[in-house]
Amino acid sequence: MKERQRYLFIRILEACNADCFMCEFALSRDTFRFSPADFAELLPRAVAAGVGYVRFTGGEPLLHADVVELVRQGSAAGMKMSLITNGMLLPRQIERLAVAGLAQVIVSLDGGSADTHDVYRRSPGLFDNGLRGLRTAAGLGVLPRVNSVVGPHNYAEMPQLQKVLTEAGVRQWELSALKLERTISYPDPDHVRAVCDPLYDAGPDELLVPLGKRFYGDTAEEQARFFTASVTPRATGPLCHVVDDVIYLDAKEERAYACSCLPHREGAGPGGAPLREGGVIRLDTPTFRAHAGFFREEGPRSCHGCSTTAAGYSDDVARLGAVPPWQY
Repeated sequence: MKERQRYLFIRILEACNADCFMCEFALSRDTFRFSPADFAELLPRAVAAGVGYVRFTGGEPLLHADVVELVRQGSAAGMKMSLITNGMLLPRQIERLAVAGLAQVIVSLDGGSADTHDVYRRSPGLFDNGLRGLRTAAGLGVLPRVNSVVGPHNYAEMPQLQKVLTEAGVRQWELSALKLERTISYPDPDHVRAVCDPLYDAGPDELLVPLGKRFYGDTAEEQARFFTASVTPRATGPLCHVVDDVIYLDAKEERAYACSCLPHREGAGPGGAPLREGGVIRLDTPTFRAHAGFFREEGPRSCHGCSTTAAGYSDDVARLGAVPPWQY
């Protein structure tokens, strides 16, 4: 079987133009920018490490003045390029990004309409601009995806959002549980299941079906942990396979992690690895391999902030040995 290509996530800036209540970068005016020169230095190392997919994160990547050039650089190096955005600036930039080689765009949408989503994200215009950008992306051959953060405030809107996204031609959808540094209470777990189970059980020819595991868990054990202790579903043991395929780069701090969830919610265990040794970029160093090895073994038992797509990706690798592109 062909060896899986790896994913490289890069946080290219921390600045953001949205005021999302759950995000540490809300309305950030941080001045750091990951530069085209930085990317040119990193790309040969990424190619040598087996990376085939690159995703830019933030902050808000579309605030980066050189984001189109960064996409062009990665595409020219043979990478399949992706970015995640709040959508506000997407309609005005998607055509240039598509020409530069963008393969996938991810928009964050949390409500079934502008009336709710723009309130949750405290930013008028996000929903309509994001949806318009996704439709344009689809017409340009860029894979359109939506990521939704789901909590007690909005889970009941997910059936409506499912219909909106299906009609808009969105091809992928991730529902990720709201994660805050406290227990999140759902007064009626049975109602969550009654509302949201049909999202996952829908026929894919009729409706857009979310990726990965249910945000509240697929098994009785996962759901008990989620509803009583706010522990999101994680990779089914004995091993987490995500860490074999992912490098997450916090470019500002120059630290690399073996999963996009780890920089924010590591708990116990090694805290990533320096990007440089002796001033030179190094990937897959002994420090990084030790970090990845810890979470390969301990992640299925200790991680408290896994995403539905990461958990589903690991389980698919364990079951099938391979995963379709962009499933994470």
